[in-house]
Amino acid sequence: MTFAWYAHLKDLRDKPWIVAALVSWGVALFEYLLQVPANRAGYGQFDLGQLKVMQEIIALSVFVPFVLFYMKEPLRLDYLWAGLCLIGAAYFMFRTPLNPGQ
Repeated sequence: MTFAWYAHLKDLRDKPWIVAALVSWGVALFEYLLQVPANRAGYGQFDLGQLKVMQEIIALSVFVPFVLFYMKEPLRLDYLWAGLCLIGAAYFMFRTPLNPGQ
């Protein structure tokens, strides 16, 4: 979704917003065609919170190289802090619960 949401800011800057929206929707449709079956397949092995945390980790893992190499923006220390927060989120979502059933 990173490309669908942000690439138009660079590539379609001079186009009307409706053109950017239609192009982004086309890219997003392709990505949804991959994401929805993956979530359905993974839901039996992972719970909903775990799937969401994995999605955010994947999104940030894609976003940082996208920002650096495609959008040509400088590396920011905030990306490290966000990544560390996601590591914490992954720890809490995937650890063995203290009280089973919670």
